[in-house]
Formats: sequence, C-alpha cells, structure tokens
Amino acid sequence: MVLKEQLERLVDEMVARGICFEDARREFEKKFIANALTKADGNLCQAADLLGIHRNTLSRKIAEYRLRRQAS
Repeated sequence: MVLKEQLERLVDEMVARGICFEDARREFEKKFIANALTKADGNLCQAADLLGIHRNTLSRKIAEYRLRRQAS
C-alpha cells in the first residue's frame, strides 16, 4: 500500500474515533522525534539534522515529551 493511502486511512480512523487534532499532532511529533533519536543512537546533532530542526529545539521537545536520548 502506498504511504499516502496508509496515512489517509489512519487520519480517517482517528477522526472517526474522535481524536482531537492537538492530541494527534503531539503523538505524531513524539513518535517522529523518538524514531530520529533511535536512528541517530541518541546523538542530538544527528537527530536534529534528520528532523531538519535546530538542536536546541530538539532538546526542548525531548524535555517536553520526556523522551530518552539513548536508543533502546
């Protein structure tokens, strides 16, 4: 299945279940950041580059979402 179709189905399901936009956005961002941290083996500079954001922004988001820097 094409990625766009998978995303559309997921969004449809979330809307149908009454998940609010802010909750969905936060959860997506949290998972996206956690994935980048894992791929970068916890290296903030590398993870920030993968995400296309500044390292300071990434540090703030890690604290906000209480994420662990090290890959599991």
